[in-house]
Amino acid sequence: MIWESIGAAVLGLALSWAALRSLADRLPSGRVVVPTGALGALFGACLTHAALGSGHLLATLVGAASVGAVTLSLLIRPRGRRLTRSAAAQ
Repeated sequence: MIWESIGAAVLGLALSWAALRSLADRLPSGRVVVPTGALGALFGACLTHAALGSGHLLATLVGAASVGAVTLSLLIRPRGRRLTRSAAAQ
């Protein structure tokens, strides 16, 4: 389990780095993105390990990458569109 956790954390950090490199204008600061990717991947590894059991290293890392990518995708802001208040809120 320790190697799965280390692998998931490294995978989450790599996903965060790739997201910051490619979508820097649409993401919040790196101080938010990097821990989100790492913690999302760790949660994905824990979830996949609980579902499959031990002995499935590759599947656990795939689950970690999937949950980490989904977690990072929740931070992406719309491109160039300003958020305005609705008429009911004014």
